[in-house]
Parts: sequence; structure tokens; C-alpha cells
Amino acid sequence: MARHNPALSPIERTALAWTRYKRLMVWMAIAAIAAALLSVLYLKGTGIAVSIHMLIATIAGVGFSVLLGTALMGLVYFSNNSGHDERSHDVASRTGDPDDRP
Repeated sequence: MARHNPALSPIERTALAWTRYKRLMVWMAIAAIAAALLSVLYLKGTGIAVSIHMLIATIAGVGFSVLLGTALMGLVYFSNNSGHDERSHDVASRTGDPDDRP
């Protein structure tokens, strides 16, 4: 897990987090394309006649599901790495938010 580097300014830390997030999304876009192609190959390999509508739905469903899951989980890690979580925790502790329990 990435720890806070005191040598980095908040802007540098956020820029580094965005770079990591974008790199993650590029790799996962490749994985989503591979998963969609493998699912289409599986459908073709069953021997059942598959319509173009079924192929489009399979590609969209599998590809977008992988990308959406990756994007949401990536944003969780981005929020932690960029320091947004720490700033929100600091604000909550200053305002005495009762939902902010250790």
C-alpha cells in the first residue's frame, strides 16, 4: 500500500495518483477487450447460431462490466493515494462529525 510521502506536495501527489490511475485504466481496457473477445469466441465455439445482436450485447456487457468495475475500484485507490481521504478525515475531525469513529 502506498504511504504518504512527505517530500511530495499535494499537487505532485495528486498528479502521481492520476498517472497511476490512467496506467491502470489502459491495462484494464486491454483486459476488457480480451475478455470480450474470449466471450465471443466461447459463444461461437458452442455451435449455436449467434445473431449480430447477441454479439454486440455480449461485447458491450462483458467489456463495459470489466471497465466499470475497474474504474470504480481504481477511484477508491486514487482517492487514497492522492490524499483526498486524509483531507476529508481532517475536516470531519475538526467539525466533530459523529459518524467519523476510529
